[in-house]
Amino acid sequence: MESSGELVALPVLVESNYRACTIPYRFPSDNPKKPTPTELSWINLFAKSIPSFRLICSKRAEADDSVPDAPARAEKFAQRYAEILDDLKKDPESHGGPPDCILLCQLREQILRELGFKDIFKKVKEEENAKAISLFEGVVHHNDAIQDEAARIENLIRGIFAGNIFDLGSAELAELFAKDGMSFQASCQNLLPRPWVIDDLDKFVSKWGRRPWRKVIIFVDNSGADVILGILPFARELLRLGAQVVLAANDLPSINDVTYVELIEIIAKLKDESGKLVGVDASNLLITNSGNDLPVIDLSRVSQELAYLASDADLVVMEGMGRGIETNLYAQFKCDSLNVAMVKHPEVAQFLGGRLYDCVIKYNEFSK
Repeated sequence: MESSGELVALPVLVESNYRACTIPYRFPSDNPKKPTPTELSWINLFAKSIPSFRLICSKRAEADDSVPDAPARAEKFAQRYAEILDDLKKDPESHGGPPDCILLCQLREQILRELGFKDIFKKVKEEENAKAISLFEGVVHHNDAIQDEAARIENLIRGIFAGNIFDLGSAELAELFAKDGMSFQASCQNLLPRPWVIDDLDKFVSKWGRRPWRKVIIFVDNSGADVILGILPFARELLRLGAQVVLAANDLPSINDVTYVELIEIIAKLKDESGKLVGVDASNLLITNSGNDLPVIDLSRVSQELAYLASDADLVVMEGMGRGIETNLYAQFKCDSLNVAMVKHPEVAQFLGGRLYDCVIKYNEFSK
């Protein structure tokens, strides 16, 4: 379904006291004209990413001729964004502040798009999607061969974490877990050992065994292995149990997140001539536009199409660090919810009291 019209709140979201950003950047007692230590930490985190974005803009866009004078424009991006971050350090209320991860992402994307960098990862996303598509059937068969249901569900969750490792925006993590040709299945087994920093896996597996969900909304994250080898096998298992699954993807490109249009193309390539995903009927698999254009998301602002589809959902899944940890970790819903993501920033690990590259699986069972 295509997105149109104004953005609305996700109907299963408990809106009272909802704060999209998980980490408290400031408190009412803080001086509005002085950045807090947390704000400074996150401004510096985004500032450290400027050189890599400048390089990506210059090399990626130059390689596929998508932006004329890409190196010069990349330099302009670096200068503008650095100036804005410096402004926020002097006055946190400048540029629509005070800053949080949503605003810092918005400002970065705004500058990139104004300079013509609308999808700097387009070519590499296509390459990674092609690789992951070629591996999809093997990953699914491996999972189907696990007879014990609890072990199979744990393997699916580990697959989501392993897919998130191959984040194009986290090259160090990909190298750490995937060096020497490490396979996707090996990556599943080479996660940090349990217990993870937030570990509700056993509780989630127990609820799964009761076959409770009729409609599941999944907010997807990255292209490539993340969505194809992590989320889609999980969604396929839900379809096999008779649930309707709605995958909500970004409206516009942001970093290497999969978009609504790209996800439609991926699903079309994975389905056989009978409309099945490796033997499982996919007629109950729906793709919708979330209305979002960032790697984080404010659930009080989603597309009307997603809101319509989510009105009778009984499970909401927030996948990836941006959507599931940096935003919405403490969001409350009028249905069951699952946050599943890997910790990729030291600042997030410190806030959670966990380890870098730790895993989060947070399951809340709704009770009336």
